[in-house]
Amino acid sequence: MTEFKKRKFTVIKKAVDTTVADFLYNYILLKRKVAKTLIDSNYISNFNCDWGTWNDAQVKNTFSIYGDTALDTLLIKVQPVMEKVTNLKLIPTYSYARIYKKGDVLERHKDRFSCEISTTLNLGGDKWPIFISENELDGECGKEGYLKSKSKGVKVDLDPGDMLIYRGNILEHWREEFKGKDCAQVFLHFNNKATKDSEKNKYDGRIHLGLPAGMKGYVQ
Repeated sequence: MTEFKKRKFTVIKKAVDTTVADFLYNYILLKRKVAKTLIDSNYISNFNCDWGTWNDAQVKNTFSIYGDTALDTLLIKVQPVMEKVTNLKLIPTYSYARIYKKGDVLERHKDRFSCEISTTLNLGGDKWPIFISENELDGECGKEGYLKSKSKGVKVDLDPGDMLIYRGNILEHWREEFKGKDCAQVFLHFNNKATKDSEKNKYDGRIHLGLPAGMKGYVQ
């Protein structure tokens, strides 16, 4: 709790049991295979994100999935430990996962409001460090005025089941070129309940967890 308050990030080793991490690693590998088969068979379009997509604007041609039911369940399961470590009451927004491939680079960036309190959790594959800045940067994600820093950052290595908790919307983070075959990471995002408009942003604008991005703003 002290480290997160001071540095705005901290690492939790074995936050998720390795057997659970391995199950979800194999689950998302199979999810990618299913999505490819459905697209190749013209059963669904590559623009149908419900099964996952290769249209992620941040990391080109890399499989990603928003709001997967199993991963949104994980979002809820890690909430207690994240609240304990951050000493904050949290509101869940969404999960997002990628299976990175050789040659991928995650450019320096900050995240949007829904990623105010975030974690990246290693599910499996080849290890790939993430770098995070130690200082808060001025300017908002996607807004004019955000200038990328030249900070060397702090290098964080995560084993399967480990997670980095960080203030995603104020701390710059990135990954250098990936040399391995694949690396599966799931990102679990929350808002601080005390932050203005956090209640309105619950579930990232969806009715409940487990729904695709296309359901944002849907009213029953």
